[in-house]
Formats: sequence, structure tokens, C-alpha cells
Amino acid sequence: MGNKIIYNKLVRDRIPEIIKSRGDIPETKILDEEDYIKRLDEKLFEECTELLEAKTKKEILGEMADVQEVLRAKADFMGISMDEVEEVRVKKAEERGAFKNKILLKSTTSREG
Repeated sequence: MGNKIIYNKLVRDRIPEIIKSRGDIPETKILDEEDYIKRLDEKLFEECTELLEAKTKKEILGEMADVQEVLRAKADFMGISMDEVEEVRVKKAEERGAFKNKILLKSTTSREG
């Protein structure tokens, strides 16, 4: 037997098939709902970290796509459509603005003594 590598992380649906196609043996399990949402959150953190570490436009694009895929999976699991997410995003942008103007809030000072 060859080397065993432990991952213990949520992977995309076709990863076990891809592993088999290269001659390796994947060990998998189907998660229950509680563990699935926990692992989705872990995956979102992992993908966001990779996005922050990405340097090139190609790397950034790939990591953004990965983040979006995890967000879509979480939305689907929670019964939220991406159209609903977009509606809320637009409403917040209208009410509070977006991030286009590059504003850094340094501090506030109250008007009271």
C-alpha cells in the first residue's frame, strides 16, 4: 500500500472520481446536515484565506470562483436563492453605498461633551 494522506475536509462532488481516475483510492463519507454546515463554514474560511493570499489576477479569479461556489452551496442549503442575496446586496448598496470610493473611516467624535 502507498502513502495515506489525511484531509478531513469538504471537497467538490467530483473530487473522489478524479482521485480514482489517477489510480488512487479515496476514502469518503456523506455528512449529516449539522456536520455539512460546519464543514461549509470551514471551507469558506479556507477559500477566503486562499483569496487573501492570491497574488496574480488568475489566482484571484480562481479563488473568487471558489468562494462563490461555497457561498452558493451554503445559500442552497439554507434555502436562500442567489437572487435573494443579490436583492439584499443591491438594497444595502443603495442605502449605505458600496466600496467604490475607497473610504477609510479613521474615527468619529461625538458632538456631546
